[in-house]
Amino acid sequence: MEYSNQYTKHTRDELIKLVSAQMSDKRFQHVLRVEKKALELAEKYDVDLEKASIAALTHDYAKERPDEEMITLIRQSEIDNDIIRYGNNIWHGIVGARLVLKELGISNQDILKAIESHTTGSQSMSELEKVIYVADYIEEGRHFPVVEEARLVANKNLDEAVAFETKHTLLYLINNQNKIYPKTLETYNAWVVR
Repeated sequence: MEYSNQYTKHTRDELIKLVSAQMSDKRFQHVLRVEKKALELAEKYDVDLEKASIAALTHDYAKERPDEEMITLIRQSEIDNDIIRYGNNIWHGIVGARLVLKELGISNQDILKAIESHTTGSQSMSELEKVIYVADYIEEGRHFPVVEEARLVANKNLDEAVAFETKHTLLYLINNQNKIYPKTLETYNAWVVR
């Protein structure tokens, strides 16, 4: 895919180099699979392909940053410090969006919101946010009990895929007695309990 320079000054190849330098090869392979799935979903649901590619490639930009660095960034920003209690699985999207803006110069709000909400979802997600949220959950490297069902749902209806993912993520968190970030509950209430 060739980028238009509308959303980033980087070519796709340049962006790939910048992103891959921030993570292990295993994480980067996941990122590439998310991009592949995001492009499939974006095409199916008429979402801007370039935005989907950029958001997918950058969604885990901060995932492997040291916790100390992330906590410092949270404390120095406008982000509610309460998020620190929920760990990297939650904060890497929120902090990651700010780092993508600062370090990569990507300022498109649709892309940044998709990065920010890719782990928790949100009450009112754009089509791009839904695509990244779902693609991250169902990319081909994922193997968990309901992933095939999730893929089938995503192929039929994007909103239902968001609801399916949110419900099963909450079930997983509850069954494993993990803390539940309030925004995840808001997403559940907005997308599952209708």
